[in-house]
Amino acid sequence: MTAGRTPTAPDRPATDRSPETQSLELTCDRVLFDCDGVLVASTTAGEMAWTQWAAEYGLEPSRVLDGIHGRRSADTIALFLPPERHQEALARIETIEIAGAARCTPIPGAAALLAALTGKWALVTSATGALATARLKAAGLPRPHTLITGEDVARGKPAPDGYAEAARRLGVRPGACVVVEDSPTGIRAGHAAGARHVLGVGRTALNTSAHTVVKDLSGVSWTGNSLRIDGTSLIPPGPTACLQAP
Repeated sequence: MTAGRTPTAPDRPATDRSPETQSLELTCDRVLFDCDGVLVASTTAGEMAWTQWAAEYGLEPSRVLDGIHGRRSADTIALFLPPERHQEALARIETIEIAGAARCTPIPGAAALLAALTGKWALVTSATGALATARLKAAGLPRPHTLITGEDVARGKPAPDGYAEAARRLGVRPGACVVVEDSPTGIRAGHAAGARHVLGVGRTALNTSAHTVVKDLSGVSWTGNSLRIDGTSLIPPGPTACLQAP
């Protein structure tokens, strides 16, 4: 196991691995996705927007960019500006980000996976509803029936509120869900909510407590009651302990 990754709890059984394909089966009732970096490739668009915002407010862009991923815009702004400037600064970054949403593209495999899930998934994002919708549209991805945004919760990630609320609206326990995340902040939120398995996407997730990490969603498919992960999608490749939802 990669250093820095949380080991699988001993009282949770590992899923079956096919000796022919080295695939993994993550049994679950529902799948809870983050948006940016998981379904939508928006890193470039987001960083360009926040760089512009930082310059307009006389801030060092590198300091601002260091903490934006997985965090609500309001929480980021609160780190740098006094309370009396929060409302106008929040409106400004929203305007800049929505204008740049056209640059977003789908993460490989996202469209096919969502099409197969047919209502058995939710989106939990730190973005506003307007921004999440704009990015999904630009990427050609559907807007889910269950969408939890940064505006819907009292506490943003890494607090568990968003994922707990998504599971509640879907009518299941968080422990019956797989959370799919890319940022350390979001992965912490998935664990805090009590998700049965936290699946990391992209290399940023490697040095986190994600149970399993894949390069993208191109090797992830839905069987009807589980996520199947092709072994070639794992980073690093090789045996990885997985959890089986009850």
